[in-house]
Amino acid sequence: MLDAAENRHRHSHKFIWISMLSSLGILGFFKYFNFFSSNIVSLFNNLGINIDPLAIDIILPVGISFYTFQTMSYTIDIYRYQIKPEKSLLKFSTFVAFFPQLVAGPIVRASVFIPQLRSDRFPSTEDIITGLQWVIWGFFLKVVVADSLALVVDVRFENPLNHNALSLLTGVIFYAFQIYGDFAGYSLIAIGIARILGFHFPENFHKPYFASSITEFWRRWHISLSTWLRDYVYISLGGNRQGHFNMYRNLMITMLLGGLWHGASWNFIIWGALHGFYLLLDKFFCKIKDGRSGRIKTSVFVYPVRLIKILFTFTLVCIAWVFFRAADLSDALLILNKMVYFDDYQFSGVTQKFHVIKGFMIISFLLLIEAFSSTTIILSLKQRYPYLHLLFSAFVMILIAFWGTFDNSAFIYFQF
Repeated sequence: MLDAAENRHRHSHKFIWISMLSSLGILGFFKYFNFFSSNIVSLFNNLGINIDPLAIDIILPVGISFYTFQTMSYTIDIYRYQIKPEKSLLKFSTFVAFFPQLVAGPIVRASVFIPQLRSDRFPSTEDIITGLQWVIWGFFLKVVVADSLALVVDVRFENPLNHNALSLLTGVIFYAFQIYGDFAGYSLIAIGIARILGFHFPENFHKPYFASSITEFWRRWHISLSTWLRDYVYISLGGNRQGHFNMYRNLMITMLLGGLWHGASWNFIIWGALHGFYLLLDKFFCKIKDGRSGRIKTSVFVYPVRLIKILFTFTLVCIAWVFFRAADLSDALLILNKMVYFDDYQFSGVTQKFHVIKGFMIISFLLLIEAFSSTTIILSLKQRYPYLHLLFSAFVMILIAFWGTFDNSAFIYFQF
């Protein structure tokens, strides 16, 4: 019996490697072939060896990164005996190609989705109402927040030389909220449509810019990807089980792969490396803090200290966003370099003043909604007046009509 079990494990180990290599090979060919090819050619040319560049005009399949990771998680979970294989081809195909989240996520685990496919799904009235509310708020995040801010962001990042430091600073801050509104909006629309159809998917964003540390930020931002990287990359590498040095190494490798997952560009790799470095510092200082006995426990200092931590975390995230959004590395360094010089922060040099003021009004409204949505007063009002959320959804629809920017902008994460 033992030999038979070992034999099965040996064969399953072999098949898991075949599955992983084939999945990553397909993803690598479509998404990274030209990137690695051009870098190899540049390396040999710098060494004095002339090689003709090899580039293939590849059309990237829509959503390949998301459904590749989704199917990989299914295979790994079976290998780890966390789920059982799905015998129905129809149910498995639905899991892979479910239309609301097929193109840009969120990444839904088989352990969450397939059990729901195995039972009859009849959406309740509450499911339909809740799903519609999420879809409405998702459209608000997209057409009011993301697309309105994009009018300012695109102009600044297209030609950073034409803008002063304050103008570029508004562009960087606006981009942080643009990509949040764009992707959180898509995720909410996808999750909302699934809810209308009777399927319950976990949230993908949870007020990420209220995070007081980078570790907390990654618990709130793109939750489906961050937990995927944690469970299938970080833990597979050994996690924090083999000493502090290996833990730091595993964190950095995980974040580098997370950056590369977003696209074939050194900018994305630097973005991942920065977040990996932030996480290393976060873990290091948490160790020092935990080793101290004298902590400030006075309630007077709790909120100011937390606010400072939130602003510091947001600043670090924005620095990394510059590399994520800039056209190339030189533009990213130019933007950061110009923002360092405090003598170039004249409001008179800021372009698109109307759109800038409108953008800050939108951001302020969004932050107020997120800050107070979970307070005791709001929750008690929802219980006392169950139809209050319907009035809020109607109000949001009015805001979409008057504040929205309808220029047919594609979702940012369609490119990933």
